[in-house]
Amino acid sequence: MSAIAATQKQILDLKKEKDFCILAHCYQSEEILEIADLVGDSYALSKKAMDMPQKNVIMCGVRFMAETTKMLSPEKHVFLSNPVAGCPMAEQLDYDMLSQLKEMYPGYTVVAYINTTAELKTLCDVCVTSSSAVKIISNIENKDILFIPDCNLGDYKKKQLPEKNIKLVHGGCPTHVRMSLKDVERARKLHPNALLLVHPECLPEVTAEADYVGSTTGIMDFAKESAQKEFIIGTENSIVQHLQFACPDKEFYALSKDCVCHNMKATTLVDVLHVLQGRGGEEITLDEEIRLKAKRSIEEMIRLG
Repeated sequence: MSAIAATQKQILDLKKEKDFCILAHCYQSEEILEIADLVGDSYALSKKAMDMPQKNVIMCGVRFMAETTKMLSPEKHVFLSNPVAGCPMAEQLDYDMLSQLKEMYPGYTVVAYINTTAELKTLCDVCVTSSSAVKIISNIENKDILFIPDCNLGDYKKKQLPEKNIKLVHGGCPTHVRMSLKDVERARKLHPNALLLVHPECLPEVTAEADYVGSTTGIMDFAKESAQKEFIIGTENSIVQHLQFACPDKEFYALSKDCVCHNMKATTLVDVLHVLQGRGGEEITLDEEIRLKAKRSIEEMIRLG
């Protein structure tokens, strides 16, 4: 038995013994996905965790994802497998900065991408995911929208909602903005028969060239269900490998070798083991007032979408 397989067996045995559920974001490594109870995008994981019977949860992802899980399941013990795994986009705005922006745009409905901290969510009116943003924003009565924090995702959604007056804040995902129009031209030349699938956090000039734009799971579902045999993947490069395993009869190419999220890659299989052994990770705690205020923006998302 390999070292990886042996560690996976330890994890599977311990999680059952100690009543743990393991959540893994799609950007995690294949070896972590193999031991997870749930795999998916950030909000979907947090929502599904509410119905899981286990009282303890390990989030293999980044901090805001663990916070959202705790927000929705306050009775559970939620652990972030690697405490240094943050999200630069979620940390681009702080409470004071958003408070000042709200003063600059009085009367605007503040719409927050789910990739925000619990503290920021307390100042927001509604949350959205990359796949639900258009539907939810279109259902907001107010035409004036302040969208935070990803201006690239916001720009993509703004073009689909010309009836709304959407103000964007400078910021975005440092991983997805690494992909450029030159990368698109290079990839198209190398793989002329491939479809280009990209995440809406990419630069506007990249999404404009795509055959499909969608969330991470949207990209994966599209590739799996398509009759096409070749795809250029414009999101975190772990998705290329996951799709190669899932669809061995198809070809997948990374739009850019530099599209790597170092925060997602911070989590290792041994990190997960250490949480189960009680000698690693970090239990997430939220002040109850902050939790309830932040949760309101998610409840409004559910109501509108």
